[in-house]
Amino acid sequence: MNATQGVVQILSAPSAMCPHIEWALGAAFGAPVQLAWKPQPAERASYRAEYAWRGRPGTATAVASALKRWPRLRFEVTEQATATSEGERYSFTPSLGVFHATMGLHGDVLVPEDRIRHALACTRGDERALRAALDGLLGADWDAELDVFRQAAEGEPVRWLHEVG
Repeated sequence: MNATQGVVQILSAPSAMCPHIEWALGAAFGAPVQLAWKPQPAERASYRAEYAWRGRPGTATAVASALKRWPRLRFEVTEQATATSEGERYSFTPSLGVFHATMGLHGDVLVPEDRIRHALACTRGDERALRAALDGLLGADWDAELDVFRQAAEGEPVRWLHEVG
């Protein structure tokens, strides 16, 4: 089996959703999942959790698909690249929906050439419009909204991902 690994970060979830999130993750991973929920100081009456996983390439897609159904949830799912698959990152916020990006070996967002060419063609030399288009391709709005929730977890242990192989 070509294995990969990644991390699911539930950045904010109402307490009533916590067991449902665990069930959804268990279904996506094919095994029960129990998360260590902690209060999310950035949003009243919400919780956060993190789960490192190992599985087949494409698992991050299955996880994001399962979690995006709940509108009050904020999450990120990452999947490391393998010899036969690209890395991925999914981000979700209630106001913005889902952002998906291909990721390089070092966590950089990779934007396909045709999308950059399209942004250049559509903005026709307007620097402000080009910046906005590139920000959209990089998921800047999702990062801006989620940074508050990421920073609320500062002081938590850092989880390092290592090459799968």
